Amino acid sequence: MRRAALVAIALLATACGTSEASGPAASTPSPATSASSTPSSAAPTSEPSVPTPSPAPPTETTKTPDPQPAPPPPPVTVPGTPCDITEGACVRLSTNESWLISGGQISYGPVPTTSGMPGYETPVGYHEVLWKVELDYSRDFNMAEMPYSTYFVSNGIAFHEGSLTEPSHGCIHLSREAAAKYFRTLQVGDQVQVTP
Repeated sequence: MRRAALVAIALLATACGTSEASGPAASTPSPATSASSTPSSAAPTSEPSVPTPSPAPPTETTKTPDPQPAPPPPPVTVPGTPCDITEGACVRLSTNESWLISGGQISYGPVPTTSGMPGYETPVGYHEVLWKVELDYSRDFNMAEMPYSTYFVSNGIAFHEGSLTEPSHGCIHLSREAAAKYFRTLQVGDQVQVTP
């Protein structure tokens, strides 16, 4: 009876997927379990053999470049001017003209100008109105009057009334009417764009 109980335990252990039975009977295989647990190489099996996939050989990876932001769109110029600011004053040195711009449209101009002579060139670029003086004088140039001065460069470059035939020492000369209009219209902080 003891032998029958051990055989039953061995069969249960095999049926439950245990590869070894515990206890003294595990070392002594029974005839019923030895035939079923050791398959013969000549006997066909009921399950087809599935080949184990071999790992893929390592491949050389290339790092994908980080995405870059798109370039900014080209500036859109205000129609009739060379400038891309939407509020303020625009100056084109090569044609001696200037405009006031509001809401992306010309609000005044073009008006004739003169600008800096060689050695005193008017600086090209983006500036802003820094301060205004209704009647200023040039301490550097014989106390010359500078009516309606609207300064946009910290070293003293301004829009003001001046000669429209003689170049300046860097300022943008305007007619009396235009200088007064620029003085009244432009406020501290407004943009000034000077183009070649």
